[in-house]
Amino acid sequence: MERKNIDLMVGLFMLMGITALLVLALRVGNLGSERVTATYNVETHFDNIGGLKQKAPVKSAGVLVGRVTNIMFDNDKFQAVVTLTLDRRYKFPKDTSASILTSGLLGEVYIGLDAGGDDKELQNGDKITISQSAVVLERLIGQFMFGKAAEGTADKQPEKAESPTAKPAEKKAKP
Repeated sequence: MERKNIDLMVGLFMLMGITALLVLALRVGNLGSERVTATYNVETHFDNIGGLKQKAPVKSAGVLVGRVTNIMFDNDKFQAVVTLTLDRRYKFPKDTSASILTSGLLGEVYIGLDAGGDDKELQNGDKITISQSAVVLERLIGQFMFGKAAEGTADKQPEKAESPTAKPAEKKAKP
């Protein structure tokens, strides 16, 4: 009888562990956070999206207001076209700007919305025209390094070389 109780306890412990791992995997993959609420879609264009992925969060003032639902490439403008699905509870002016941001130095990539001052609101199918692309760390480091290198060469002016035959000026002694 004691052996059956131990087997039952081990089985329950294993079941709870597997369930906890499944919940954790769904939370990390943003798969368990789908809500069934009314939404509307807007598009925006970026020159560089960095590490942005589908289902990435869309935040405004740190609050989750939507998700990235589609990322495409525009062959005419050579830009990324990103479709955002926003919750209908959150209304944004037509002159809202979108930026690709990162949580921390190596954190998750998300889109941040900054509301403008227009009286008209974004509707389903509208485009956000003001956007700021992702900051690529490698490009930033390269600009810093090459900028410093350019400063270093600009600061050094060639010194005037004195001719070896020139004599130093002699001081006249006062009588």
